[in-house]
Amino acid sequence: LCFFQDLVPFFFMDHIREKTGAFSDTIMLKLAQSISNSACGSAVEEMEGRQDNSAALTLKMVAISAILIAGVCGVGIPLIGKKHRFLRTDSNLFFTAKAFAAGVILATGFVHMLPGATSSLTNPCLPKSPWTKFPFAGFIAMMSALATLVVDFVGTQYYERKQEKQNQKDQTDSGDLVSESAIVPVDPKPRNEKLFGEEEGGAIHIVGIHAHAAHHRHNHSQEHGDVREHSHAHGHSHSHSFGGGDEEGGVRHVVVSQVLELGIVSHSIIIGISLGVSESPCTIRPLLVALSFHQFFEGFALGGCISQAQFNSLRSTVMATFFAITTPLGIAIGVGAASSYDPHSPRALVVEGILNSISAGILVYMALVDLIAADFLSKRMSCNTRLQVVSYFALFLGAGLMSLLAIWA
Repeated sequence: LCFFQDLVPFFFMDHIREKTGAFSDTIMLKLAQSISNSACGSAVEEMEGRQDNSAALTLKMVAISAILIAGVCGVGIPLIGKKHRFLRTDSNLFFTAKAFAAGVILATGFVHMLPGATSSLTNPCLPKSPWTKFPFAGFIAMMSALATLVVDFVGTQYYERKQEKQNQKDQTDSGDLVSESAIVPVDPKPRNEKLFGEEEGGAIHIVGIHAHAAHHRHNHSQEHGDVREHSHAHGHSHSHSFGGGDEEGGVRHVVVSQVLELGIVSHSIIIGISLGVSESPCTIRPLLVALSFHQFFEGFALGGCISQAQFNSLRSTVMATFFAITTPLGIAIGVGAASSYDPHSPRALVVEGILNSISAGILVYMALVDLIAADFLSKRMSCNTRLQVVSYFALFLGAGLMSLLAIWA
């Protein structure tokens, strides 16, 4: 009987329940401390003596104007310049400038976003457990990059299926044009002579205008032959005119531009809020210069992708405007919330660290996969040694200069 009495606690797992309860209580306590909105004592002492509210507000207004102008210029140059030969998306100058901008974005993710996220999530104001027990910043950035891969893949598949349906519809419309071709009488001629394409009844078979244009684009060699073969060549060539590599590249640029804008916008808001809530002119001055430089070249890379995606004017303008106003909007939000928002509270540190980690993952993926690899592994690069040298120099220069800005910001 005593043996069974000793087994009862084991079967009901009282000991395990006590341990689990104590562990869950500890986790909940740590999480409660992590989302506290009270300022960290060491941060308050560090900020004392460096605040100047009036000077900081003046610098914030200057920052809003300067960063807005830099963003508009950066994203606008590729969109407006595509009408000029030297700034078109297929020019070597644009290719080199885009490589420089890709280096800037890569350095932003690796040197600015990821270390900032690590610093926030390992701040002494946060409980040591769980924040210092596991590298959350790197893990979240990795998962963000993998999630970006999934979004990139799903988006590409979606637009390819959409384009395929459009191609089938266009091909059907072309077939209808061929089937509805007109029979037109012609002038009499000598008995044994026939005009090109004439049928036995003394009439000519006229095919649709769109099929005719497609035929001349892709079937120049087939200029003579039977009427049925002529019509078949028109329909076949029309279907191929939409399904080549250019169309596939266009689909990729559509997805790349949208995902890249998502990554840029997400961290631009956080950077803007961080600048807006700061009351130290010593902190704002270097941020103003760094963010203006950063905004210009990020905008250039995004504008290039939007230009290559060949959106209509309205959509391109909306995407460009949305990018240009995000950082100034973040600064304005920070200015409005400066009285109630403490960037050194545990809650703010956790939120900022997580969002910076997500942004770092997106930017690193987009820079390496969709900007650098897509351009530097292309046939155009492999066939032009001079372009290789200049583009690699621009890539490393952009990454190096953006990394140097981490000394001040």
